[in-house]
Amino acid sequence: MTNFDDKNTELRRTMKSRHLFMIALGGVIGTGLFNGSGFIIGQAGPGGSVLAFMIGGLLMYFVMLCLGELAVAMPSSGSFQDYATKFINPATGFTIGWLYWFSWANSVGLEFTTAGMTMQRWLPGVPVWVWCLTFGVTIFVINALSARSYAETEFW
Repeated sequence: MTNFDDKNTELRRTMKSRHLFMIALGGVIGTGLFNGSGFIIGQAGPGGSVLAFMIGGLLMYFVMLCLGELAVAMPSSGSFQDYATKFINPATGFTIGWLYWFSWANSVGLEFTTAGMTMQRWLPGVPVWVWCLTFGVTIFVINALSARSYAETEFW
């Protein structure tokens, strides 16, 4: 059995508020938003797009208000799936957790593909999958180094 040193197992806060702000902003505004916006504007026009984004934004605002109320009333070290487990059903919480993971796994693939398609405009001879692999490996290496390196990269 390995004896771990307490210094190495403690959590440390290495991110600053500027890092958290840019990570949150990057999570909201991404390549998927720009690709999706172009498609929506092409289908619904500018007025329909603004209306759709306003309705979607209002719904998201209400969801975040509700989650904020739950987090203040009943703090949990887990995620929002804990509230579904407690108030609906353990199976619902389990399903929500996996659907959330699946949603982000698909988003990462979409982001890499979109970045690859964007890079292909400048370098048309390089296939999209090469760019996806390049960006995927780069992001993995940055994340594997430390939380601080990820935060600093996201900031810049």
